[in-house]
Amino acid sequence: MTRACWCRDCRYLAAGSSTINAVFKADVVKVSGEVTEYRSTADSGTAMRRGFCSKCGTPMFSAADSRPQVLIIRTGTLDDQELARPSANIWTASAPSWACMDTSLQAIEGQPT
Repeated sequence: MTRACWCRDCRYLAAGSSTINAVFKADVVKVSGEVTEYRSTADSGTAMRRGFCSKCGTPMFSAADSRPQVLIIRTGTLDDQELARPSANIWTASAPSWACMDTSLQAIEGQPT
């Protein structure tokens, strides 16, 4: 599942726009290289771990402490850019008025279940 996220945290990471995130089972993802972790609390109140490349600072992934079995990968880090096409826009209530959203995708105002 891949979604465009418009929450404020993701918009900080994406310099104002949404981030495109793919959901993977954590136990099937292999990360090579050094990753720096940042802990924060999301708009939903969930405690989050966010992984960044230690060398260049690129946001790579995030994981909610409440869902350790899931890893959210920033699709810009994937070698195959066609692998994860978004199926929904989430946190649309947090999007700015000028947001460019694909209106053919499902729009969810907050955190999907």
